[in-house]
Amino acid sequence: SANEESKLIADKFKNYNKNIRPVRHPDDKVEVQVKLTLTNLISLNEKEETLTTNVWIEIQWNDYRLAWNTSEYHGIGIIRVPYSTVWLPDIVLENNIDGKFDVAYYANVLIYADGSMYWLPPAIYRSTCAIEITYFPFDWQNCTLVFRSQTYSANEIDMILAIDLDTEKPIEWVDIDPEAFTENGEWAIKHRPARKLTNPRYSPDDLEYQEVYFNLIIQRKPLFYIINIILPCSLISSLVVLAYFLPAQAGGQKLTVSISVLLAQTVFLILISQKVPETSLSVPLIGKYLIFVMSVTTLIVTNCIIVLNFSLRSPSTHTMSRTIKHIFLEMVPRFLGMAPLVDDGEEESGIAVMRERRRSSFGLMQRAEEYVLKQPRSEMMFDKQRERHGLTRSFGTQSLSGQAIKPAFTVIQLELAQVPISGGCCLIWSLDAIDVSTTATLYKSLAQAAPEIKECVDACNFIAESTRQQNDIGSEMESWVLIGKMVDKVCFWAAILLFSIGTVAIFLMGHFNQVPEYPFYWENKTYTPA
Repeated sequence: SANEESKLIADKFKNYNKNIRPVRHPDDKVEVQVKLTLTNLISLNEKEETLTTNVWIEIQWNDYRLAWNTSEYHGIGIIRVPYSTVWLPDIVLENNIDGKFDVAYYANVLIYADGSMYWLPPAIYRSTCAIEITYFPFDWQNCTLVFRSQTYSANEIDMILAIDLDTEKPIEWVDIDPEAFTENGEWAIKHRPARKLTNPRYSPDDLEYQEVYFNLIIQRKPLFYIINIILPCSLISSLVVLAYFLPAQAGGQKLTVSISVLLAQTVFLILISQKVPETSLSVPLIGKYLIFVMSVTTLIVTNCIIVLNFSLRSPSTHTMSRTIKHIFLEMVPRFLGMAPLVDDGEEESGIAVMRERRRSSFGLMQRAEEYVLKQPRSEMMFDKQRERHGLTRSFGTQSLSGQAIKPAFTVIQLELAQVPISGGCCLIWSLDAIDVSTTATLYKSLAQAAPEIKECVDACNFIAESTRQQNDIGSEMESWVLIGKMVDKVCFWAAILLFSIGTVAIFLMGHFNQVPEYPFYWENKTYTPA
């Protein structure tokens, strides 16, 4: 049997020339059938826009010069010869990226008795694949492997898709052997059509005129990016909203939190830029999301600075207008469903209390004078003592009109209380009834009779005025702090809404970016086995 096969090979290759096309007439064409079997989608490098695949390229043609009669060679129906001993159609991958047009291993060629040639070499191809990054990482890609003859034109060979022996129809898809195929962890194959195309821009004499296209429409599995990039980025970005829970005066701590989050977002942006191609044609979806959250964080940093400016204001640097107070302490709390921090009635009552406080302070000072005057009342029983103190002109039983009145100190009933004040204590008296005109006359007489008492009264008035001013300053500073808190609350809810709506809207765009039902929009055909 081995001798018969050797004799068959020797007979057929005796005058065989592998450089001549296997046709009987120069105008005849060699029909070459091409089929692609995918065993592994190794990777898709987005940065380099390179698709790496492990395939078997099946090529069939007929060479009448190598046909034989099986009865003459003891029924031998098939022989195997090295690829270098027979004519080959020189079909190569046109869109390779590494300059390697040939296959990985040059297997033997199978020759059948009717002259049919069958060559099935394995290959690892690195082909170009234009990456569309608009919806990254919720994207899908359309990668193509383009095959054509490197030396023969369409007038010399006719490239067609392989014919299915069962259905006798072209195999218009990339074949996948379930037993040999290895699933890719990042990409899922959705469509795998195969077509023969002719380019009308070229003539049949050009090598570019006819080509066979094998498309791989693949969709990314985004779980890796959701777990390792999107979810951590979203969680870190949401922390910036917690800055609003810090007090309005804690501007430094707020800025520290916000800027730390901003730096973390910048790290994620750098990671994404290392993954996607350096193109200006479009911005990836996750890049848009990072830019969005960075913009929100920048707005929050700006807001923290503004709130800190409001919270640290004082009457000596800023004047609070009635409009600002009305908007931030009345309207904004009502809008947020809170009780107004101040209203017109409270403000008017506050003014009335302030006026009453001023009047009572004046009365307290007058009653202090009365108390001092009551201390030497034993001396007032003697006329000489009264004259010496100069009280006869002001305190007597006769008024300027000649009518008899009671002494002033008998009209006033005093209740003594002791109230602590900064630096000491002050005596405050409660007045049940007082004659204002009599008190004024008493004050004038007291100023002439006892200058030391007048100085004490003036000092008490100064203390009261300083205390009132400090209370007013503290009240206005507290109002500025409340305004800062209201701005914080408004911006907190605005940031929550902006962050939530923006996040949902951006990722919904990726959710709706699904692979179409048909690989080519102009025809309703799936290009899959029946």
